[in-house]
Amino acid sequence: MNGPKPGDALPSFSAIDMTGESVTSASLSAAGPLVVYFYPRDETPGCTAEACAFRDGHEAFAAAGATVVGVSPDSPESHRRFADHHGLPFRLLSDPERALFRLFGVSDTLGILPGRETFVFDAEGVLRHRFRSQLFARKHVAEALASVKKLAAET
Repeated sequence: MNGPKPGDALPSFSAIDMTGESVTSASLSAAGPLVVYFYPRDETPGCTAEACAFRDGHEAFAAAGATVVGVSPDSPESHRRFADHHGLPFRLLSDPERALFRLFGVSDTLGILPGRETFVFDAEGVLRHRFRSQLFARKHVAEALASVKKLAAET
């Protein structure tokens, strides 16, 4: 497994979000636990189901103090349309060269489709949970929320 493993620190990065704003890993994690989920493409069935499940769970993530961020190779404009279309209340980061996918060790599925993987970092920026499943998109939300709730209970 490449990329961060449980116990490793949040990798340092910067990226452009759906509004064209540059954000850094430090700014995203400053408020507490951070959930970073990688997905293949905007407006595809599995990715839309996953994004909408994160949207539907947004209040529970926020109640546990966590910030959710999605990452795909799509452009900021595609992300903006996707977020507007589905009422997504969290940031989507554009990674057209897949630099963040490589940094986090998110491998392609079948050698062609960008991977689907979720990372949960605690308030100190330490990776506490990593989950990969290309087929069970909604399970990423359940896995991440259980991890975030566990972190909230520990504090």
